[in-house]
Amino acid sequence: MANKVVCPKFFRDLRCFTRRLNTAPTVTPMNFTGNHDATIVTTPTLLPADQLVSPEKKVINFDDVKELFTGVSTSKLIRSSLTLQMASIEPMVDLGIWVMNSKLMHMPIFREVIMGFVKNTFYEHFCAGKDLAEVRRTVTKLSNVGLKGMLDYGVEHATENESCDQSMKVFLQTAESTKSFPSSSVSFVVVKVTALCTPRLLKRVSDLLRWEHKNPSFNLAWKHKALPLFADSSPLYHTTEKPEPLTVEEERDLQLAHDRLMKICKKCLELDVELLIDAEDTSIQPAIDYIAYSAAIKYHKDDHPLIFGTIQAYLKDSKERMVIAKRAAEKMGVPMGFKLVRGAYMSSENELASSLGFNSPIHDSIQQTHDCYNACAEFMIDEIANGSGAVVLATHNIQSGKLAASKAIDFGIRKDSEKLQFAQLYGMAEGLSFGLRNAGFQVSKYLPFGPVEQVMPYLIRRAEENRGLLSTSAFDRQLMRKELTRRFEAATS
Repeated sequence: MANKVVCPKFFRDLRCFTRRLNTAPTVTPMNFTGNHDATIVTTPTLLPADQLVSPEKKVINFDDVKELFTGVSTSKLIRSSLTLQMASIEPMVDLGIWVMNSKLMHMPIFREVIMGFVKNTFYEHFCAGKDLAEVRRTVTKLSNVGLKGMLDYGVEHATENESCDQSMKVFLQTAESTKSFPSSSVSFVVVKVTALCTPRLLKRVSDLLRWEHKNPSFNLAWKHKALPLFADSSPLYHTTEKPEPLTVEEERDLQLAHDRLMKICKKCLELDVELLIDAEDTSIQPAIDYIAYSAAIKYHKDDHPLIFGTIQAYLKDSKERMVIAKRAAEKMGVPMGFKLVRGAYMSSENELASSLGFNSPIHDSIQQTHDCYNACAEFMIDEIANGSGAVVLATHNIQSGKLAASKAIDFGIRKDSEKLQFAQLYGMAEGLSFGLRNAGFQVSKYLPFGPVEQVMPYLIRRAEENRGLLSTSAFDRQLMRKELTRRFEAATS
């Protein structure tokens, strides 16, 4: 009997295909004032848009599109513009997500057609390739236009030790492959701890770490030395009752996860390539931070970090945790690096907190998230200026990029310093990436790779998140159209 396919709701209201798209709210400018050690985020005084950066301090120039897209082929500009246009049409995104999650994908012919379309559009735009050979070609192209690559093996959550071991092997191969890439073309190898340790065990470890924070007398005999994981404002509602101790098997598996990351750290230290640890949701993030911090204490490059943990600024406790961990690392003489992002688990975090009867751990407004991101960036830029730590500002926000770059110059940080880097997703925020590059800063693109089927969850997330990035996407498309028009007029004049 054939499966009944229910059409998504928007098919019954075709008018939604013609509605005007709204852009994201105006982003608050960075405000680099106040106490750098303060862990409470306050709303800065806003300035008019024309006062954000004075003309003589205009660091990033978006006016000269010829200079901005130097080295980018016309065919690449056309494909990018068309793909971003498709990704910006919300009903099309809704339809795509519905199709990918529907029973239609179980039909071989239908699946083949859909996967072929995805591969030749969104996959090629947002992903670096199916294997390291294709990644090398992508990185070479980026290097030719002055950008670096962050190599991210697109594996999702592991299910058992065998899959964890397989993920480790690919991470090691990824690090090893950088030797054959153009010199200085790779900034980071990205590691997901969920690929080295099962999420189930990470949840168990996080519960135990939270309970230890609630009750310091609670002894975790298996615990390695690490940096502080929690702040006074950190959400602890995930663990309402004393968790059972890890079993002997769980302790063994946790040690295996440590050993996997240590092997990767050792290889990256030998190859002089840095490690970036991706963040997850708060139910398992404490365990991820614990494993990352314990490795960072052991492995670093003299006064420069080897391992960069990720701070999600949409969490209310993010700056407080960053400051506490950074200060503890200083006392140990450990250089600490962070990647700063805004965050990616809003729906699930809100739903979990609500289901347990607690307030959301996420800031109450996008404005507060912007303020927190800016405060964290300010703190790290000041730390770097004083000779301590390193940060990757992963942002698609144009004002954040402009003002962070301007403040770095004010603080005397060299533009080519590896202690301050910027990053954007591959295929997104191209204008900002090239603008920062032209201003002389180190800029990387986040490059997920792997077979189409394997990185599909990543592509679906990109499609969903693009709803909140329409302003950046629209700005990129505007710049691309302007440059394409210029090239057409130059060719026909």
